[in-house]
Amino acid sequence: MIRFDHLTKSFRVNGQRTVVIDNLNLTVETGKSLALLGRNGAGKSTLMQIIAGNMRPDTGAVVSDGTISWPVGLAGAVHPQLTGAQNTRFIARVYGVDSEELIDFVQDFADLGSHFSMPVRTYSAGMRSRLNFGLSMGIRFDTYLIDEVTGAGDSAFRAKSVALFRERMTGSDAIMVNHNLAELKDYCSAALVLEHGKLTYFEDLDEAIAVHSANMS
Repeated sequence: MIRFDHLTKSFRVNGQRTVVIDNLNLTVETGKSLALLGRNGAGKSTLMQIIAGNMRPDTGAVVSDGTISWPVGLAGAVHPQLTGAQNTRFIARVYGVDSEELIDFVQDFADLGSHFSMPVRTYSAGMRSRLNFGLSMGIRFDTYLIDEVTGAGDSAFRAKSVALFRERMTGSDAIMVNHNLAELKDYCSAALVLEHGKLTYFEDLDEAIAVHSANMS
């Protein structure tokens, strides 16, 4: 369960306050993988960061009775000056999992070779995504936050990523942002639509996509 309790978030833009999350009150029950839909700039990534605890709201709170991942796919999940291995050890300590087990998993899954022992600042964008995805999939979360990515790299690596993500989804929920609506349909059964700071829950994913498409037009 994830509950949004009077959640508000705003930013100062050109000296004026712009509200992106407006007094949000909503409870998302366990057992659903949700698509998060909204136009560009609607605040989807901001909401994901708040859910993960990486960004503080102006007011209100996000309450959950389970573990939540950081937003997979967003920049900033790893420290660029640390190596892949050092980032993995740090994440393991933060989330209270066995460091060596996570090291072994990420090293094998991300397939970074010698780059695993090099600073992340030397990585390509694809290598960072693979490290980030491997880190998140290496830890069992009750809810995974996925922002535009279910793997990166060549077709073989992507197939491996999709297979692992599907396996994780058999015992976990997800909130997913993805402009590929067909891919959302593969994983999600319901949806949240963010529009003008308001979040609406839809039990029917197709209905949510229709509303989102109307908003976009």
